[in-house]
Amino acid sequence: MSRNCDAGPVKSQLKQQLEQVTRQIQHLSSVIDHEGECHLADFEHIGDAYRKAESLAASFYLQCYLSAFTSHYEVLSISLQHLMDRRHGALIVIQRKDPLESLIHSGIPLGALVSYSLLEAIFYPGNPLHDGAILIKEDVIVSAANVLPLSSLVIHDKKIGTRHRAALGLTEKSDAVVLVVSEETGKASFAYKGALHPISHLEHTLLPETPTV
Repeated sequence: MSRNCDAGPVKSQLKQQLEQVTRQIQHLSSVIDHEGECHLADFEHIGDAYRKAESLAASFYLQCYLSAFTSHYEVLSISLQHLMDRRHGALIVIQRKDPLESLIHSGIPLGALVSYSLLEAIFYPGNPLHDGAILIKEDVIVSAANVLPLSSLVIHDKKIGTRHRAALGLTEKSDAVVLVVSEETGKASFAYKGALHPISHLEHTLLPETPTV
């Protein structure tokens, strides 16, 4: 975790939310044997509470991983949410400490500042650049339509699409963070250190300020 992230306030919120989930589960466990009662709504409430905690955790850790390497986390997170809402597939690489030139088959050079409009335009269906990955270094979109190495660990798993295998492949070989949106489901994940972490919704207001170095 980045030393720039003040984990205290967020961890306190996460503990409160997890304690709420625990209480709901304990209550459901105590009444589940009652005859003639349907508890589907209780399961739904537990799921909602858990997803809220998961959403906060995903947002917080993603910001921690990126805060020292780009000042445009909010732009990225809002753009990602828009892409999720519209089911526009996306693959966004954020370079951290490790150089990526030897791992990426370079696409089209851009050299443009990160912005909502450019990110969403690149991944608009039909745009010639939308199928590849964009590479972001600090606050600049370096290039688009890049090809990433595919993970050999999931190459035979039909449940994971090419974008996700590419995100895993790059993060298995570098410390980059890769954001992925599925055009089939609209669901998003971020890959880090060879693992995928689902993002159900990105919180923009609950996170503490994290200075950029």
